Amino acid sequence: MRVPKRILVGNPMRSDQMHQTLLPKRLALPVYCSDPISSNAYATQEIILVLALGGTAAVLLTPWIALAVVALLALVTISYRQTCHAYPDGGGAYAVSRANLGRNASLVAAAALMVDYVMTVAVSVAASVQNLVSAFPGLGPRTVPLCLGFIAVLTLMNLRGVRESGTLFAIPTYGFVVSVYAMLAVGFWKVATGTAPVAESAAFSLAPTSPAGAALLLLLLRAFASGCTSLTGVEAVSNGVPTFREPKSHNAALTLLLMAVLSIGMMGGIAVLSTISHVHMAENPAELVGTPAGYEQRTVLAQLAAAVFGNNSVLFFVVQGFTTLILAMAANTAFNGFPVLASILAQDRYLPKQLGRRGDRLVFSNGILILAGVAAALIVIFDGSVTRLIQLYILGVFVSFTLSQTGMVRYWRRHAATEGWSPRIVGSTLVNALGAVATAAVLVIVLFTKFTHGAYLVVIAIPVLVFVMHRIHRHYMRVTRQLRPKAAGITLPSRVHAIVLVSQLNEPALKALAFARAMRPSTITALRVDINARRTQLLQEDWAARDIPVPLTIVASEYRDLTQPVLDHLRRIRIGERDVVEVFIPEYVVGRWWEALLHNQSAFRLKSRLLYMPGVMVTSVPYQLRSAEPYSLARPGAEAGVATGSTVHRARVPGAVGTPPSSRR
Repeated sequence: MRVPKRILVGNPMRSDQMHQTLLPKRLALPVYCSDPISSNAYATQEIILVLALGGTAAVLLTPWIALAVVALLALVTISYRQTCHAYPDGGGAYAVSRANLGRNASLVAAAALMVDYVMTVAVSVAASVQNLVSAFPGLGPRTVPLCLGFIAVLTLMNLRGVRESGTLFAIPTYGFVVSVYAMLAVGFWKVATGTAPVAESAAFSLAPTSPAGAALLLLLLRAFASGCTSLTGVEAVSNGVPTFREPKSHNAALTLLLMAVLSIGMMGGIAVLSTISHVHMAENPAELVGTPAGYEQRTVLAQLAAAVFGNNSVLFFVVQGFTTLILAMAANTAFNGFPVLASILAQDRYLPKQLGRRGDRLVFSNGILILAGVAAALIVIFDGSVTRLIQLYILGVFVSFTLSQTGMVRYWRRHAATEGWSPRIVGSTLVNALGAVATAAVLVIVLFTKFTHGAYLVVIAIPVLVFVMHRIHRHYMRVTRQLRPKAAGITLPSRVHAIVLVSQLNEPALKALAFARAMRPSTITALRVDINARRTQLLQEDWAARDIPVPLTIVASEYRDLTQPVLDHLRRIRIGERDVVEVFIPEYVVGRWWEALLHNQSAFRLKSRLLYMPGVMVTSVPYQLRSAEPYSLARPGAEAGVATGSTVHRARVPGAVGTPPSSRR
């Protein structure tokens, strides 16, 4: 298994090579910002799909909804740039909330972020496959397998390391930015020269509805909430500040600013150009008036690329290709943000400690695998549908936005109490306060407009995660108290009673007997469970013939079970309060995975039961079979011998356990 692992993941890296994994800004942008950049591929589309419910006139409001979204994006970006400087150790909303709002608020922020990261992977990959299907409609029935394949590739690349994944993912990110800006430039040039592009759906019309009053307001709010999907992933940079090159905070803040500039330009351009080219879409394409039978609705970007560059042209496929790639790569933001956040929570003992350990490539491998598994499950459950998955999206991220900005207000107030209200502190406080109010308002809008469409699942998931993290923390604290050394220390046992389990008299059994005797226990007994009378008789005869100086005890097993008779025998042993019983279990060590299925199953079951018996110690005595020799610390064939040069001589100890009578003096 080592060779395939090295081919797929790469050679392990030493701990002192950590500096080699730090990211320059040109790689940090695709690693941490591919999600908010790529969301421009579907954010405008989500706005149009909602406004379509209000008819053609409502769709004309798309640029104004997009303007509100990019204004909020700018505000959140400025706020998180301050977080990068204030909390350079990473953690984002969790770290800010923990320091300023208390434990419960920080856990809510962490749970919301984890939900958002999982949804980022699921939605980004599903949207990527949707764009691929727009270019190649024949792939439609294979949506779920394609999604799972993309997740597997992303998982593998992230297991290879942050820097390697950043280098690979830089091409789709920068390719998407260049291709979209090229499309917008050509599109607006055509508009300026009087040959405005016309979308393939321009000839179709929407149902003539005219919502007014509260209905119109609700529609606009829902469209705004859908467009806010473009803000997902903004917080990832603040979570990953420690992975940037020095000066870390400065580089992280600059990367965040560059991301915002690129995203604002793309979203605004796509929204305006889609309105000019009369892109018409509906959640159910059959609702579009004038569509032919079997009409396959394509994404907004696909329609714009076809209108600007020509349908099925080379540049059309370039735009679609980079869009598909970056939407898949957008999940990389979550693959870098989730493991880092999980590691911080693990260090604080709110998640299992295994999530805080780095793997061979100095990445948090366990967090990467868990994220991939949960996202894959969502893809299967929701059949890879972007429309269904998007309803669960962005609620979590706006919970974390609101808590983070509120926490930063408390942060600046605390600094003002010691340093005074300088212009810098006043300005920063106002920015974060405005950000907190704005994101809280969006949170209410999202919750109100998407609750019955699936957002209720997120409302349930966040408290459940908080409860689980509380229970994990309580468990770790309880274990810490129980493991704390007592004043008197550990009392030495008065006597040790050794029990060696024997099924037949072979080399592993003799090795276990010899090792048990070498420990010089107070008493020693060999124990055989009788489930086969013939084999038990042969064992007794061999025992007597070899004159083994250890008493052999036979216990019956009425139901042919190996475990329960051993447990019953141990319970019948009369020992003092400070005595211990040590059970020696011979085990085969094999070198091939399939051999492990053929051996040691009884030993494994027995050990799992013995671990719960107070006063009982369990010792495994390994015996390496030939297939395990390449992995042995000793040279192959060296068994338990004495090496002289290149020759190994097996040592014979007079009176050794199991020595045949003819070999003894």
